[in-house]
Formats: sequence, C-alpha cells, structure tokens
Amino acid sequence: MIEVLNKRESEGAPIRVGLVGAGAMGMGIAYQLSITPGMQLAWVFDLNKEAAQKAAEFDAETQVLEHVEGAFDDIDAFVESSNSIQSALMYCETALRARTHVVLMNAEVDLAFGPYLKGLADEHGVCMTSDGGDQHGVLAKMIEEISLWGFEIVQAGNIKGFLNRYATAEELLEEARVRNLNPIQCCAYTDGSKLNIEMAVLANGYGYVPVIAGMEGPKAKSVQEALELFDCENYPESGVVDYLLGAEPGGGVYVIGKCDNAFQQPYLKYYKLAFSQKGDYYLFYRPYHLCHLETPQAIYKAVEHQEALLEPWKGRVTEVYAYAKGDFPVGTVIEEAIGSEQVYGLIGKVCENKNSLPQVVLECEGEKPMLKRDVKKDELLSYDDVEWPDRTLLDKYLLTANQPSL
Repeated sequence: MIEVLNKRESEGAPIRVGLVGAGAMGMGIAYQLSITPGMQLAWVFDLNKEAAQKAAEFDAETQVLEHVEGAFDDIDAFVESSNSIQSALMYCETALRARTHVVLMNAEVDLAFGPYLKGLADEHGVCMTSDGGDQHGVLAKMIEEISLWGFEIVQAGNIKGFLNRYATAEELLEEARVRNLNPIQCCAYTDGSKLNIEMAVLANGYGYVPVIAGMEGPKAKSVQEALELFDCENYPESGVVDYLLGAEPGGGVYVIGKCDNAFQQPYLKYYKLAFSQKGDYYLFYRPYHLCHLETPQAIYKAVEHQEALLEPWKGRVTEVYAYAKGDFPVGTVIEEAIGSEQVYGLIGKVCENKNSLPQVVLECEGEKPMLKRDVKKDELLSYDDVEWPDRTLLDKYLLTANQPSL
C-alpha cells in the first residue's frame, strides 16, 4: 500500500477525498490525510463553518464548501463523518450516483442504510465501506486474517469501559468537554447505543447474531477472561457478537476462534496463544483501535482495489432497537434518536423483531416524533408507539428495508 501511495505522491496524482463532518473525528481525518502520502483532502463541509475552516488549514489546497451539491464529480472517495443521519444518507446517495467510493465513519447510516447503499454502490460500479478505525472496522480486519489461518470465528467482541443505559447528555456535559465530544455523542457512547450499533454493523457483514438482546456483556478484569465467561460450546453456528465490560486493555477488541486441528494445536501452544480449558477456543485481541489514523486504509482499499473493508455482505441480519430510558407519558417528545434522553438502543435479531422500533428512525430533522402511549422504563418500543410529524427518514427506512409502510 505505501509503495503505491508513494508513487501517487511522486507523480502528483493523489487520491482526492471529500469530507463531510469536521467534528473530533473529522478533524482527525483531515489531519491524517494531510500527512498520508498519495492522498489529499480536496474539500470539507460542515454546518459549523468555523470547524470546516479549521479542518482545511492542514492543507492549503483544501477547499471549504458552502454546500456539497456538484462536489462529488472531482474526487475519488467521499468520507461521511458527521453526526447526522438524514442529510448524511443524502450525501452518500449523491456520491455513489456520481460514481464516487464512500467510506462511512458514520455507523448509524452504515447500520440503517448499509444494505441499500451497498446495492446502490454495486449498481454504479463503486464501493461503499465501513471505516477502518472504528471497532467494527478493526474487528473486520482481524476476522479476515484469523479466518485465513483456518480458525472458525466463534465470537467477535468489543471492550466497553463504562456503561449506564440511563445516561443523559446533560449529566455528561463535563465529560464531553474533557473528551472534546458533543454531549449527545458522549451520551450515545455511555448508554451503549453506539456499542450496539457498531456491533450490529459487524454482524450484518458476517451474519453473526447476539445471544440475547443487547448482548451479554459480562464484567471482567482482563480480556483473557472472555475464554471462560462465555458459553462458546452452545453458540449458534453463525457466530456471535458480544462485549466485555471494564476489561483491560481498555478500548481494544478481541476475537474468539476455534481450532480443533490436532496438527495445529501443538504449534498454537508453542506460540503461547491464550486458549480455553473448556474446548478448542483461542483468543486474539488488539489493545487499541485508532479511529482516524486508520481511515486511509479503507480509502485506499476502496479506490485502488474497489474492495470494502466491511460492508453488509449478509444483509439486514440485526438491527438496533429503541428501549425506554424511563417511565414516560403519552405525548413525550423524543428529541434525539442516538444519545437520547428518552431511549437507548440494543442489538437484536431482525427475524425476531418484526414490529420493534429501530432506534435510528427516531431521528428527524423537522418536527420531532412523540409517544402515542405511556411507556415503562426498559420497555421495547414498537412502530405503533410513536407518531412522526416528519416521516422523511422513517419512510426512507421502510422503503429501503423492504418493510410495509405504516
């Protein structure tokens, strides 16, 4: 990869990238593109013009756009790194129809509209892919390598440092400030919605499922405990997604693979690979994921090889559904979908949730949705529980998910 990019750099023919979203991650991507040989940030757009201008300062040739219409014709790849859903979906559609590769550092759009966008990408002869640095992208890279070695993937796992399903953005104002995050975004991390979304994106790539709604997520002191805490013997053949809570190394990811090959096992013991006493299960883990630093890898793979690092190859196997954060009366307005004061999201199997409400469709850029009945804390919401004055995103989801209109 580096040889190809160095050649592009020396020939003055860099991979030209457009970026929407100049928040914490978008800013990192802008910087990373400025130091990656053979790549160039052609333009950046953000509703916050000051943030966009700051992102553009890393490269004197980067343009700050007032709008993105017509901007996809002169770039090779488009990175969506905003916190929006409805607008972000529109940008991705426009990019793909302009035959521009799309890299999603927007897991919400990736989950809700990934299968639809993959079909659109295939139709126009380009690539749509998840980003390389978020947990699901890093896990995908590990899974490809471990599968190549001949292991059966039993579980793909995340490591969650802290979880409070009932967190609110207001409670997290200081934490968000310290971490340079939007409080709503910080809330989505803390209440587990983001974790569930990322693992659902991975699940839809490989056909994995959660054992229970929201996954098991046992507490652990170290990642090695994964081999003993999970009942791998009774997992479905598809493999599962799950996570550890509080385990070291914080911020990493792991994979449990099975190898019952008598020839290989002495080698694996010699290599000091962690294994389970319960069976032929081995642990692989990566103690970090580097978000924006790894984005260029996904861009490179898409542009140079027209290959996705991760996409929903298996279709809509899982979804993240909305659960009430408290007791709320009829008429309660749901101000946010992800990082909400009213709901958190848990991954579930699509085949078992025909009328359950996907968390993402609560996102509205117009008038906000509201509850049509009283709900209880931790109750799974259904389509019938909510009224949408603005049905734009809901109707798009129902159409692209091939579900009947409501």
